[in-house]
Amino acid sequence: MPGITAYGAYIPRARLNKQVIAEANTWFDASLQSLAKGERSMCHWDEDAITMAVEAAQDCLSNAAASQVDTLYLASTTLPFLDRQNSVVVGEALNLSRNLHSMDITASQRAATSGLISLLNSTGQQDAQKLLVASEHRRSKAGSRQEMLWGDAAAAICIGEENLVAELLGHETIANDFVDHYRGDEAEFDYDWEERWIREEGFLKDVPAVVTSLLGQTQLEAGQVNYFILPSDQARTPGAVARKLGIEDSAVVDNQLALCGVAGVAQPLLLLAKVLEQAQAGELILLVGFGQGCDALLFRATGAGSEKCPPRGVSGSLSEGRSENNYHRFLSFNNLVQRDIGKRGETDKQTYLSGYNRRKDLLTAFVGGKCRECGAVQIPRERYCVNPQCNALDSQDDYHFASSKGVVKTWTADRLTFDWDPPAYFGMIEFDDGGRLMMDFTEVDSGNIDAGTPVSVHFRIRQIDHQRGFRKYFWKAVPCG
Repeated sequence: MPGITAYGAYIPRARLNKQVIAEANTWFDASLQSLAKGERSMCHWDEDAITMAVEAAQDCLSNAAASQVDTLYLASTTLPFLDRQNSVVVGEALNLSRNLHSMDITASQRAATSGLISLLNSTGQQDAQKLLVASEHRRSKAGSRQEMLWGDAAAAICIGEENLVAELLGHETIANDFVDHYRGDEAEFDYDWEERWIREEGFLKDVPAVVTSLLGQTQLEAGQVNYFILPSDQARTPGAVARKLGIEDSAVVDNQLALCGVAGVAQPLLLLAKVLEQAQAGELILLVGFGQGCDALLFRATGAGSEKCPPRGVSGSLSEGRSENNYHRFLSFNNLVQRDIGKRGETDKQTYLSGYNRRKDLLTAFVGGKCRECGAVQIPRERYCVNPQCNALDSQDDYHFASSKGVVKTWTADRLTFDWDPPAYFGMIEFDDGGRLMMDFTEVDSGNIDAGTPVSVHFRIRQIDHQRGFRKYFWKAVPCG
């Protein structure tokens, strides 16, 4: 029986206080004050659906063998590239096999649950792992209801047939072009319809129909469900649907509106990862995805979820939150205001794709070298070993630095170099396993960096070529703690 073997999550550290959004916009729409409770997660300027997907997948793969992953699906409605397979970028950043079956799934809020059903139906080899990542960085108009209720996040699930944390009992789907919202090919923002109509004609009709069919198929009762996951930015809708189905109110999983907001396509997997951290053996988890129809999946927890809790997970991500009270920073990071970036920011940032292709082992996968003769580790990998007592020629094997820790040897805070979050921090990192590299730093709080500060490395946007619509990714250092 297929099921879930591992899970992981990522929520950006920055949490924008909703009160500052309300204070900036209630002069125009006083009703926003009623939504100004808690915080919403927000991406740093150098994060997007790809970088968050890498973070969530790394968290998930801490309890799964990356070498056994033969399939990678990436679900999102905010993929940075419309004609470039985004999942391949994620796969290379994770150093997955080049024989990987990869796919982008998009254009619906139930993309993640539909992808999950597809992967669960395709399990075959007992030792093979299939990785599903859902990641969302949704843009919303300034001063809108969506801006108050949405958040940025990613989650990942590994699927297999052995060592399960939750086994699949069944699934059901209906396809229905119920247009609660949409975004056209030339639109920047989603356009949605009236909330009550969406609840009455959408959620309260499609979800009960699918769930009732699923429960009949599995010969279980609604009252037996221990966790009911229904992603929605309507606070009362999951409870209303649960009552119509006969599911206990205590089983309804909170959508975390006040903690980080609703993360679109990533929300179903994010809440599933949250539940798996605590679900006991035998407890039933009902997962619903809603959007142009409805998916419903029923799992039984094995009790191993808490034992295989990833290093970060949802609870860890929530505990790492850092309050942000600068609304203008949020607007700038999301390109919602046209800011004067100065002459230094106008430099042409064209990426020469031939050169990028030659060194993408370093640029995307963050691969250095380890000498077979003396064991010295270096980055970047070159033909000669950098150990002066060795200097062996062509002795380098691949050495992956993506999970490496290090310390700051030197650092600079530069206000002349252009950066979207000035000052620009950069310096020399010495890795614990050996090797040194000059790197950009990101998410640096003033005063929390010095020589000797421990750092971890993270896949981020290095530059955006707005003229050609290309994003250049690389790894950056983030101070730990």
